[in-house]
Amino acid sequence: MTGTSAPDAVPPVRRLGILGGTFNPPHLGHLLIAQEAYDQVGLDEVLFMPVAAPPHKEVHVDPGAEARLAMVAAAIDGDERFSACDLEIRRGGPSYTVDTLRALHATHPDSELTFIVGGDMAASLPTWHRPAEIVALARLAVAEREGARRTDILERLATIPGAVQRVDFFDLPRIDFSSSLVRRRVAAGRPITYLVPDRVAEYIAQHGLYQSPVGSPTSA
Repeated sequence: MTGTSAPDAVPPVRRLGILGGTFNPPHLGHLLIAQEAYDQVGLDEVLFMPVAAPPHKEVHVDPGAEARLAMVAAAIDGDERFSACDLEIRRGGPSYTVDTLRALHATHPDSELTFIVGGDMAASLPTWHRPAEIVALARLAVAEREGARRTDILERLATIPGAVQRVDFFDLPRIDFSSSLVRRRVAAGRPITYLVPDRVAEYIAQHGLYQSPVGSPTSA
């Protein structure tokens, strides 16, 4: 009796999260949003994507894209859930989300992409460059925080065809510090322990970053 071979099992779709930002410097809030998206949305990995040059804002006291990438790598070192990605830095120039998602589709054709954003950024998505293509290329993982109601966010996203069906919400504890706060504290000689990972604090101290007042250029 000859048997028939069972059909090959279809491998599960790998869910790849993308957390973009300036990361100037990366702080514990960035790690928290990545962790909560990973856990609540069911991601397999989160890529931390430092921008080369943000298209909509000036980067004050920027130590350079390579230094920001190095701090991201230091912040997530040893956490197998997270990886640092230099795609936007290698490309250079202004960083548009749609261009990044296109490139990731080319390099990760078997993955489902999920773009991780805060509620305020999600609400502004209709004003971004090619928003309809963004939601076609990736799902949205939207952090729910006080001051950004789900109904308001969905109302704004409803102006983009198909966007509402591509949203996953996740809860995020309120975080009252930012990269600009870290920079101000460094410039003032104040401690940044418990605001950034220890290895990031060590990198900042070792390389003398953010010593000049916020808003002033750093020396080359």
